[in-house]
Amino acid sequence: MTEIVDIARDWIGTPYLHQASVKGAGCDCLGLIRGVWRSHLGAEPEVPPAYSYDWSEATGKEILWQAALRHLCPVSAEDVRVGDVLLFRMTETAVAKHLGILSRPAPAPHFIHAYSGHGVVETALGSAWARRIVARFRFPERYNV
Repeated sequence: MTEIVDIARDWIGTPYLHQASVKGAGCDCLGLIRGVWRSHLGAEPEVPPAYSYDWSEATGKEILWQAALRHLCPVSAEDVRVGDVLLFRMTETAVAKHLGILSRPAPAPHFIHAYSGHGVVETALGSAWARRIVARFRFPERYNV
């Protein structure tokens, strides 16, 4: 959905700030998704608990993945579209703890994400990133009431 990408691109340049979600002031990867949600759908469905940089690596619980399943719609790799949320596992044995939004399709895919040391950026989705994707999600449909 191009509206999702437009909203996410508006966050580019926001500095990285752990646990934050304020466009222009600071956010992390979850904060970016939360900010896009608020702009696109309204109030957030839940407030995330405080989380550390290592998320739930000590317990091995897929907390971020479980939250995504509660609020986003899973999609298959074959059905992924621009505007979909990508969930990454940074190493093979770690829990999934990074998020981004697909901003450009193949053959030269890109995604928007908040990355420590870089802030919100649009990055090529090359093989180093693509092999880390463990799930794909779509924002739920917006209903006019």
